[in-house]
Amino acid sequence: MAEAEGKHKKQSGGSGQYGVVQMRFEPAPEGVEFEFVNAIVGGVVPKEFIPAVEKGLKEALVHGVLAGYPMVNLKATLYDGKYHPVDSKEVAFKSAARLSYKAACAKANPTLIEPIYRYEIFVPNDYVGAISGDLSSRRGRMLGMNPVEGGTVVVAEAPLSEMFKYATDLRSMSQARGSFTSEFVRYEDVPANIAKKIIEQAKKEEEEEE
Repeated sequence: MAEAEGKHKKQSGGSGQYGVVQMRFEPAPEGVEFEFVNAIVGGVVPKEFIPAVEKGLKEALVHGVLAGYPMVNLKATLYDGKYHPVDSKEVAFKSAARLSYKAACAKANPTLIEPIYRYEIFVPNDYVGAISGDLSSRRGRMLGMNPVEGGTVVVAEAPLSEMFKYATDLRSMSQARGSFTSEFVRYEDVPANIAKKIIEQAKKEEEEEE
């Protein structure tokens, strides 16, 4: 959990822009990508600006803070803030929400996560060894082997990122005699060494674009 203030103040002749939010960020319940809670009491942030806070957060989540990937499983609670009767506008509270989010992320040590899928792979028995070895090289975890008519069903879990073009690879390894099904299971943290490479590559690409 992390708490942070976001303050947007801009004055350039005439009316300005002003908005301050105090927010708490923590993991959302499992299976919930984003949850926004309005805990404001006493009108310290007028109700007409609450949707702007939520919108600012949703926009910030799209690109996240790690390698540009979206952030998920986040609960954000708006519990305090300040406004100005003349200068407060929606754009100010959207910006304040984004600033609060970025400040909280700097404290919270977020991690990259990746989707894990369950695979059931049918192959003739002669190819079970090759399939098992290949799955291990893809960071797969073997869950079991079930004998069936004509061969074996290999059951495993593996990160989706390691299984691109698997249909083509399986066809090659099994002489076009293998088949598989897959389904999403859960998200898991990306191993630290791999996450480091992903983040470094993203930073390099961003610098090259600049």
